[in-house]
Amino acid sequence: MAIKAFGTVTRNHGDGRRVDVDWTEFTPPREWYFFTNRSTIWRINPIDWKRRALIDFAFENAEQDIDRFRNDVYWAKRFGDHDPTPEKDFTWSKFYEEMATALLSYRDRRPELLAALGDFQDRHENLNYLTDRDQHGNPVPMDDICPFTVFGSFNRNVSNAKRSAIAGEWANFLRISTPPPSSFDAVPLLNNQNSWFFSYKLERPEGDVDTLWDAFEAALAWADSGDDLNRERFADAYDAARGLHGVGVKLSMGLFWIRPWSYLPLDRQSRTYLRTALMLDGDFYRADGNRYLTLVDTLNAKFSDAEYPVHSFPELSWTAFQGEAASDPSPEPDNDPASDEPTGANLPATVYSVADIIADGCFISRTELVAMLSQWRSKKNIILQGPPGTGKTWLARRLAQALIGSKDIPSAIRAVQFHPNMSYEDFVRGWRPGSNGQLTLVNGPFLEMVERANTSPDVPHVVLVEEINRGNPVQIFGELLTLIEAGKRSPREALHLAYPRTPEETVHVPSNLYVIGTMNLADRSLAIMDLAFRRRFGFVSLSPALNETWLRWMLTNHAVGQHELEEVQRAVNELNATILNDSQLGADFMLGHSFATPPQEQPIESFGEWFRGVVATEIIPTLKEYWFDESGRAEREAAKLLDGLL
Repeated sequence: MAIKAFGTVTRNHGDGRRVDVDWTEFTPPREWYFFTNRSTIWRINPIDWKRRALIDFAFENAEQDIDRFRNDVYWAKRFGDHDPTPEKDFTWSKFYEEMATALLSYRDRRPELLAALGDFQDRHENLNYLTDRDQHGNPVPMDDICPFTVFGSFNRNVSNAKRSAIAGEWANFLRISTPPPSSFDAVPLLNNQNSWFFSYKLERPEGDVDTLWDAFEAALAWADSGDDLNRERFADAYDAARGLHGVGVKLSMGLFWIRPWSYLPLDRQSRTYLRTALMLDGDFYRADGNRYLTLVDTLNAKFSDAEYPVHSFPELSWTAFQGEAASDPSPEPDNDPASDEPTGANLPATVYSVADIIADGCFISRTELVAMLSQWRSKKNIILQGPPGTGKTWLARRLAQALIGSKDIPSAIRAVQFHPNMSYEDFVRGWRPGSNGQLTLVNGPFLEMVERANTSPDVPHVVLVEEINRGNPVQIFGELLTLIEAGKRSPREALHLAYPRTPEETVHVPSNLYVIGTMNLADRSLAIMDLAFRRRFGFVSLSPALNETWLRWMLTNHAVGQHELEEVQRAVNELNATILNDSQLGADFMLGHSFATPPQEQPIESFGEWFRGVVATEIIPTLKEYWFDESGRAEREAAKLLDGLL
């Protein structure tokens, strides 16, 4: 970014159009790198070091600390002294960008591209899919080609060696100096049965291939310049190309190939990651050019945050592929111009079962867990209830994963926490202010999961409601309280919602949508649950489980001395016996095993020190609530827990 002048406003004409400025010009212009903006007017507030540095550079004649910017989290992967994430190999991006730049000069020389392709096909039979058809269906050579289809020739589901070899052919033809990549981490792939970006000649409207070249050229221009005119040009070209038959979301993949640091791929895995991990809302599947650019702007702004999960479009794509199976159960429309979805890497879903729940640290028997799942499948809705610390939420999520059969489909689980202010409008559907200032009817998490489950009927979907009795569940569920009943999971039972989108709209809850809730029985502030609500749920009671299974698991996973564990086990069980026999308390107030179980992934140097911290910060405050009218009782009972610890 070149800074040509700085100035001070000396007069505002008050017409909303003109101001007088006292300008001081830089000759030559001062070049500023990395932290730049594509808007005509950019308001800078000194809220962080990057902005303060730019203000000092522009107005105080300070020098830019290039090294600090190079090594910032946003730019370190490409320009830093050390790669912060060497396991993520994006070195392919330089080749892709150089090839795109070289390919642009062949827009008006497409016969040369086709001749080169024919030559490559003689050596690479997996390129023979790039063959047109005559009126009798016989194969004939292609008479035209677009740049995205050229890139697609080595971005399909074939081995990396074959991809590298084909990329090398194009590199030699286009005289690219960067060697072809051998690794393609984070590069989304085309479906092998749908790898063209345009139709056969006999089915193709005139001008389709030119429209794709327009989008290619506009994308390079905006990525490389960032000015407003090129932004508008790109948005128009994006809309025109995306609307062609067989293109759709594939266009975003092509844009990512040609400028991976500037454009977001909207393949299935990335869309799922945007929704489930980055918690971004929007219809990414149908996004037009302006909405696509807004999404790109939003993510670019977030990438510079050191705490954000990802810091670039390649890293986003890489992370999305690592965390998602090839099959995504998220709801997507089926009338997009692209008839076949592009695919990502072939990542099979990891199976998750009852045995895995036990291995993760569940101290309930296999027989009981199988019975819970069986009841849930039959009843459709269950609630895990128990004293504090019995791992209700922990177990609810793992039961959901076992019901689904995998931990690799995060979009099939939606967690919600009820609270006293939760309403039907929050959970099911209600009016919300839109970006245009108008009220918009917005689906809540439950209806979103209804849509997802309807879209993927073969995949179980789960709504996990934490603290389900902390809100008013009858009011929150509304008419859905009838629809979630196991015997009414049918379109025949569909009802009108309180806020329908059309007078004819009805909704039913599909049979593959399951609800699991959690209830803390020791919370004195909660009212008795409505009997009609209870009738629609199965209830599973959890108890403290400092048993032999707990003892073996702790010995295996935390290498704690057996004597120390047995002392804690004895002390907690004795405390629970005291609570059980207290006429004002009882079984619902006993302390669960979570109070004595460090997380599996948390290394502890001293179990004794860890447990003393839990007693001081968690157990004593809980006991004070129990014996609020007996001064010193909580401390005396807690002290017994530490007897015998080293």
